[in-house]
Amino acid sequence: MNEANIDNMPLELRPPSAEDGAAVFRLIAECAPLDPNSLYCNLLQCSHFAATSVAAVYGDKLAGFISGYLLPEHQDTLFVWQVAVSQNARGKGLAKQMLGHILARPKCNKVRYLETTITETNQASWALFQGLAHKLDCELKSSTLFERERHFNNVHDTEMLVRIGPIG
Repeated sequence: MNEANIDNMPLELRPPSAEDGAAVFRLIAECAPLDPNSLYCNLLQCSHFAATSVAAVYGDKLAGFISGYLLPEHQDTLFVWQVAVSQNARGKGLAKQMLGHILARPKCNKVRYLETTITETNQASWALFQGLAHKLDCELKSSTLFERERHFNNVHDTEMLVRIGPIG
């Protein structure tokens, strides 16, 4: 799909379904530095967590995907697992639009906090979530969650926990 086609096609934001699993698997593989999941994991994200995840589709092509879930012990907190946007759909505000779509769903009407993890060098993700915090007029706090040496055996960068809220 070329960029000109995206600009002329209607965008559909919707809960994903199991039929989206393989396309999500391919999209995430194309979106370094995202960690690839198994196809089975993506199928579970698209089915078990469909109410708190979103598929962004232009025509019949998956251009974006966000996986998220409500924390089991804190149902007022949406955890955003991954944000993936195809190369052709970047720079159009799609990720922020997808986040807003999830937060506007009935399943998230009691959400007061949004959490995610970001490595210190992932500037695109920092910009996305700082922009979201600004748009929501909320504070963004970060702290170390999983350390490179302690948790990742030096094979993955430290993940910072980012918390936005309270959302009004």
